[in-house]
Amino acid sequence: MKEAIILAGGMGTRLREVVSDVPKPMAPVNGKPFLYYLLLWLDKYDISKAVISTGYKSDTIISYFGDSFKKILIEYAIEDKPLGTGGAIRYALNKTTAGEILIVNGDTYFPIDIDDLYSFHSESNGPFSVALKRMKNFSRYGSVDCEDNTILKFNEKKFCPDGYINGGIYLADRKFLKSEIHKEVFSLEKELLEKEAGSGKLKCKTFNNTFIDIGIPEDYHRAQSLLKNVPKLPDT
Repeated sequence: MKEAIILAGGMGTRLREVVSDVPKPMAPVNGKPFLYYLLLWLDKYDISKAVISTGYKSDTIISYFGDSFKKILIEYAIEDKPLGTGGAIRYALNKTTAGEILIVNGDTYFPIDIDDLYSFHSESNGPFSVALKRMKNFSRYGSVDCEDNTILKFNEKKFCPDGYINGGIYLADRKFLKSEIHKEVFSLEKELLEKEAGSGKLKCKTFNNTFIDIGIPEDYHRAQSLLKNVPKLPDT
Protein backbone atom coordinates (compact mmCIF):
# COMPACT_ATOMS: atom_id res chain seq x y z
CA MET A 1 0.00 0.00 0.00
CA LYS A 2 1.35 3.41 -1.00
CA GLU A 3 0.54 6.40 1.18
CA ALA A 4 1.35 10.08 0.75
CA ILE A 5 1.50 13.13 2.99
CA ILE A 6 0.74 16.40 1.22
CA LEU A 7 2.05 19.51 2.98
CA ALA A 8 -0.78 21.95 2.30
CA GLY A 9 -0.55 24.41 5.16
CA GLY A 10 0.78 27.37 3.16
CA MET A 11 -1.05 30.67 3.60
CA GLY A 12 0.03 32.06 0.22
CA THR A 13 1.07 35.43 1.64
CA ARG A 14 3.02 36.38 -1.50
CA LEU A 15 0.00 35.49 -3.67
CA ARG A 16 -2.41 37.83 -1.92
CA GLU A 17 -2.35 40.31 -4.80
CA VAL A 18 -3.74 37.69 -7.18
CA VAL A 19 -5.39 35.11 -4.87
CA SER A 20 -7.04 35.87 -1.55
CA ASP A 21 -8.92 34.06 1.21
CA VAL A 22 -7.81 30.52 0.35
CA PRO A 23 -4.82 28.38 1.37
CA LYS A 24 -2.05 28.46 -1.22
CA PRO A 25 -2.67 24.88 -2.47
CA MET A 26 -6.29 25.89 -3.18
CA ALA A 27 -5.30 28.74 -5.51
CA PRO A 28 -7.41 28.32 -8.66
CA VAL A 29 -5.66 27.15 -11.82
CA ASN A 30 -7.89 26.99 -14.88
CA GLY A 31 -10.97 26.63 -12.73
CA LYS A 32 -9.60 23.94 -10.39
CA PRO A 33 -7.59 24.21 -7.15
CA PHE A 34 -3.86 23.66 -7.57
CA LEU A 35 -4.14 20.73 -5.15
CA TYR A 36 -6.51 19.03 -7.61
CA TYR A 37 -3.66 18.58 -10.10
CA LEU A 38 -1.44 17.03 -7.44
CA LEU A 39 -4.11 14.47 -6.57
CA LEU A 40 -4.66 13.66 -10.26
CA TRP A 41 -0.95 12.91 -10.55
CA LEU A 42 -0.86 10.79 -7.38
CA ASP A 43 -3.86 8.77 -8.53
CA LYS A 44 -1.95 7.67 -11.64
CA TYR A 45 0.49 5.80 -9.38
CA ASP A 46 -1.96 3.90 -7.20
CA ILE A 47 -1.50 5.97 -4.08
CA SER A 48 -4.19 4.48 -1.87
CA LYS A 49 -4.26 7.19 0.80
CA ALA A 50 -3.28 10.84 0.99
CA VAL A 51 -3.05 12.62 4.33
CA ILE A 52 -3.41 16.32 3.68
CA SER A 53 -1.58 18.35 6.31
CA THR A 54 -3.36 21.66 6.65
CA GLY A 55 -4.05 24.47 9.06
CA TYR A 56 -4.93 27.85 7.57
CA LYS A 57 -8.54 27.74 6.32
CA SER A 58 -8.51 23.95 6.36
CA ASP A 59 -12.29 23.92 5.93
CA THR A 60 -11.79 25.19 2.37
CA ILE A 61 -9.81 22.06 1.48
CA ILE A 62 -12.05 19.66 3.39
CA SER A 63 -15.29 20.98 1.89
CA TYR A 64 -13.89 20.71 -1.64
CA PHE A 65 -12.24 17.27 -1.56
CA GLY A 66 -14.09 15.48 1.23
CA ASP A 67 -12.88 11.98 2.07
CA SER A 68 -11.81 10.74 -1.36
CA PHE A 69 -10.51 11.70 -4.80
CA LYS A 70 -10.89 9.05 -7.50
CA LYS A 71 -9.25 5.96 -5.96
CA ILE A 72 -7.46 7.90 -3.20
CA LEU A 73 -8.77 7.86 0.37
CA ILE A 74 -8.23 11.30 1.89
CA GLU A 75 -7.63 12.06 5.55
CA TYR A 76 -6.66 15.36 7.14
CA ALA A 77 -4.07 16.32 9.74
CA ILE A 78 -5.26 19.74 10.91
CA GLU A 79 -2.73 21.86 12.78
CA ASP A 80 -3.97 24.05 15.62
CA LYS A 81 -0.78 26.06 15.27
CA PRO A 82 2.03 26.12 12.66
CA LEU A 83 4.26 23.09 13.23
CA GLY A 84 6.83 23.62 10.47
CA THR A 85 7.31 21.14 7.65
CA GLY A 86 8.87 18.50 9.89
CA GLY A 87 6.30 18.92 12.64
CA ALA A 88 3.51 18.64 10.08
CA ILE A 89 4.99 15.38 8.79
CA ARG A 90 5.34 14.02 12.32
CA TYR A 91 1.70 14.83 13.08
CA ALA A 92 0.37 13.44 9.77
CA LEU A 93 2.46 10.29 10.14
CA ASN A 94 0.06 9.13 12.84
CA LYS A 95 -2.63 8.73 10.18
CA THR A 96 -0.49 6.44 8.02
CA THR A 97 0.66 2.83 8.35
CA ALA A 98 2.93 2.19 5.34
CA GLY A 99 6.61 1.45 5.87
CA GLU A 100 7.57 4.03 3.27
CA ILE A 101 5.88 7.42 3.06
CA LEU A 102 5.77 9.69 0.01
CA ILE A 103 5.94 13.36 1.02
CA VAL A 104 4.86 16.08 -1.41
CA ASN A 105 4.87 19.86 -1.13
CA GLY A 106 1.37 21.15 -1.73
CA ASP A 107 2.45 24.25 -3.64
CA THR A 108 4.70 22.63 -6.25
CA TYR A 109 3.82 20.51 -9.27
CA PHE A 110 6.60 18.16 -10.28
CA PRO A 111 4.86 15.11 -11.82
CA ILE A 112 7.71 12.62 -11.64
CA ASP A 113 7.33 8.88 -12.20
CA ILE A 114 6.57 7.80 -8.64
CA ASP A 115 7.19 4.15 -9.46
CA ASP A 116 10.73 5.09 -10.51
CA LEU A 117 11.27 6.88 -7.19
CA TYR A 118 10.07 3.83 -5.24
CA SER A 119 12.39 1.56 -7.24
CA PHE A 120 15.33 3.90 -6.71
CA HIS A 121 14.60 4.17 -2.99
CA SER A 122 14.52 0.40 -2.62
CA GLU A 123 17.76 -0.11 -4.54
CA SER A 124 19.68 2.74 -2.86
CA ASN A 125 19.38 1.26 0.63
CA GLY A 126 19.03 4.74 2.06
CA PRO A 127 16.29 5.80 4.51
CA PHE A 128 15.41 9.07 2.74
CA SER A 129 15.27 9.84 -1.00
CA VAL A 130 14.89 13.28 -2.59
CA ALA A 131 13.63 14.02 -6.11
CA LEU A 132 15.87 16.63 -7.74
CA LYS A 133 15.28 18.90 -10.71
CA ARG A 134 18.10 20.26 -12.86
CA MET A 135 17.71 23.95 -13.67
CA LYS A 136 19.64 26.69 -15.41
CA ASN A 137 20.09 30.35 -14.50
CA PHE A 138 18.15 30.35 -11.24
CA SER A 139 18.38 32.32 -8.01
CA ARG A 140 15.04 31.67 -6.34
CA TYR A 141 16.07 28.26 -5.02
CA GLY A 142 19.04 26.90 -3.17
CA SER A 143 21.14 24.38 -5.08
CA VAL A 144 21.99 20.82 -4.06
CA ASP A 145 25.44 19.23 -4.30
CA CYS A 146 25.37 15.48 -4.90
CA GLU A 147 27.64 12.65 -5.94
CA ASP A 148 26.83 9.02 -6.74
CA ASN A 149 23.13 9.63 -6.03
CA THR A 150 23.95 10.87 -2.54
CA ILE A 151 23.34 14.42 -1.27
CA LEU A 152 26.43 16.14 0.04
CA LYS A 153 25.19 19.65 0.78
CA PHE A 154 22.26 22.06 0.49
CA ASN A 155 23.45 25.52 -0.59
CA GLU A 156 21.88 28.87 0.23
CA LYS A 157 19.89 30.73 -2.42
CA LYS A 158 22.05 32.62 -4.89
CA PHE A 159 22.36 32.84 -8.64
CA CYS A 160 23.37 29.52 -10.16
CA PRO A 161 23.97 29.11 -13.93
CA ASP A 162 23.42 25.35 -13.83
CA GLY A 163 22.58 23.06 -10.96
CA TYR A 164 20.11 20.90 -9.10
CA ILE A 165 17.29 21.99 -6.82
CA ASN A 166 15.22 20.14 -4.26
CA GLY A 167 11.99 19.25 -6.08
CA GLY A 168 9.96 19.03 -2.88
CA ILE A 169 9.16 15.32 -3.24
CA TYR A 170 10.55 12.78 -0.79
CA LEU A 171 10.25 9.07 -0.13
CA ALA A 172 11.19 8.18 3.42
CA ASP A 173 11.27 5.16 5.65
CA ARG A 174 8.73 5.44 8.44
CA LYS A 175 11.23 4.40 11.13
CA PHE A 176 13.69 7.08 9.99
CA LEU A 177 11.05 9.82 10.19
CA LYS A 178 9.94 8.64 13.62
CA SER A 179 13.51 8.66 14.95
CA GLU A 180 14.66 11.93 13.38
CA ILE A 181 11.61 14.17 13.83
CA HIS A 182 11.34 14.31 17.60
CA LYS A 183 9.93 17.80 18.27
CA GLU A 184 6.41 19.16 17.85
CA VAL A 185 7.63 22.19 15.87
CA PHE A 186 10.35 21.17 13.46
CA SER A 187 11.77 22.26 10.09
CA LEU A 188 12.36 19.33 7.77
CA GLU A 189 14.72 21.37 5.62
CA LYS A 190 16.82 23.03 8.32
CA GLU A 191 16.80 20.47 11.10
CA LEU A 192 16.87 17.20 9.17
CA LEU A 193 17.95 17.62 5.54
CA GLU A 194 20.74 20.13 6.11
CA LYS A 195 21.93 18.23 9.17
CA GLU A 196 22.05 14.85 7.41
CA ALA A 197 23.55 16.11 4.13
CA GLY A 198 26.90 14.44 3.69
CA SER A 199 26.09 11.61 6.10
CA GLY A 200 25.24 9.18 3.28
CA LYS A 201 21.64 8.82 4.47
CA LEU A 202 20.09 11.22 1.95
CA LYS A 203 19.85 9.72 -1.53
CA CYS A 204 18.76 11.59 -4.65
CA LYS A 205 17.42 10.95 -8.11
CA THR A 206 17.08 13.56 -10.85
CA PHE A 207 13.89 13.87 -12.88
CA ASN A 208 13.33 16.00 -15.97
CA ASN A 209 9.62 16.71 -15.56
CA THR A 210 8.13 20.19 -15.64
CA PHE A 211 8.55 21.97 -12.31
CA ILE A 212 6.06 24.60 -11.12
CA ASP A 213 6.16 26.42 -7.79
CA ILE A 214 3.17 28.74 -7.34
CA GLY A 215 4.68 30.67 -4.43
CA ILE A 216 4.96 33.96 -6.32
CA PRO A 217 2.48 35.64 -8.73
CA GLU A 218 4.76 35.23 -11.75
CA ASP A 219 4.93 31.45 -11.43
CA TYR A 220 1.28 31.20 -10.40
CA HIS A 221 0.36 32.83 -13.72
CA ARG A 222 2.76 30.48 -15.52
CA ALA A 223 0.94 27.52 -14.00
CA GLN A 224 -2.25 28.55 -15.78
CA SER A 225 -0.54 27.94 -19.12
CA LEU A 226 1.51 24.88 -18.18
CA LEU A 227 -1.44 23.01 -16.68
CA LYS A 228 -4.10 23.98 -19.21
CA ASN A 229 -3.88 20.67 -21.09
CA VAL A 230 -4.09 18.41 -18.03
CA PRO A 231 -7.35 16.42 -18.42
CA LYS A 232 -9.91 17.33 -15.76
CA LEU A 233 -12.66 15.27 -14.16
CA PRO A 234 -16.21 16.53 -14.71
CA ASP A 235 -17.57 18.56 -11.81
CA THR A 236 -14.90 17.52 -9.32
